[in-house]
Amino acid sequence: MTNIALFGAGGKMGLRLSANLAKTGFQVRHVEPSENGRSRLKDALGFDCIDQDQALDGAEVVILAVPDTVIGKVASTVVPAVAPGTMIVILDAAAPFAGHLPERDDITYFVTHPCHPPIFNDETTEEGRRDHFGGIAAKQGVVNALMQGPREHYELGERIARAIYAPVARTYEVTVKQMAMLEPGLSETVCASLLSVMREAMDECVRRSGVSKECARDFLLGHMNILGAVIFEEREGAFSDACNKAIEFGKPVLMRDDWKRVFEWDEIADSIRRIT
Repeated sequence: MTNIALFGAGGKMGLRLSANLAKTGFQVRHVEPSENGRSRLKDALGFDCIDQDQALDGAEVVILAVPDTVIGKVASTVVPAVAPGTMIVILDAAAPFAGHLPERDDITYFVTHPCHPPIFNDETTEEGRRDHFGGIAAKQGVVNALMQGPREHYELGERIARAIYAPVARTYEVTVKQMAMLEPGLSETVCASLLSVMREAMDECVRRSGVSKECARDFLLGHMNILGAVIFEEREGAFSDACNKAIEFGKPVLMRDDWKRVFEWDEIADSIRRIT
């Protein structure tokens, strides 16, 4: 039975992790600095928190379920206090990529992040279909990076990742650098930005045409479904000549010629610096 110290146990992510870890054989010590967070954890799951020193005494794994902006501050107090061979689990690549983790050669850094349940899925229950974030009922992928530490620690890190993000369909081993390109690069800078533009476009269509919001929403999301299925090879298909012509003339209006520079490493680093 692996002893885990979970920091940020009463936060949004910490509550999710606490609930899922309670279903496993891991022994969990909960740490939460805020009174509101401790109350949330107690009310939601019945767990009491202990202080940092108690939690770290004998802990084999420490999970930092805290915001990116404070990872460095929390890690600076945790890392010097753990025993050699301890695994520190971080839930996002931003702080590790930015160099906010203390240097210590005799511990393991393991970074893990959920893919979230995909739009195209085989969920058969209402709970699964409504679990858009993941970690409750919908299966999702997970990306993992053994940033430093012995190779045999990867198996333990993956077991923890599968537990905290359950149910997990598949896992992918990547580097911290690759994970940083996936997020914020692909998922936030590109995907979230373009989805935000699509929502603005829907609202503009409603304003200019006079159709109802419900009509425009059904029309847009329905087309996203079939167009996305073809573009992402979920099904065979081809766009009409009219659609291809609209794409040909639409992309230059919507996208800068050099938009792919968001994937250059200095751009990724700048993006991470802004959020950490």
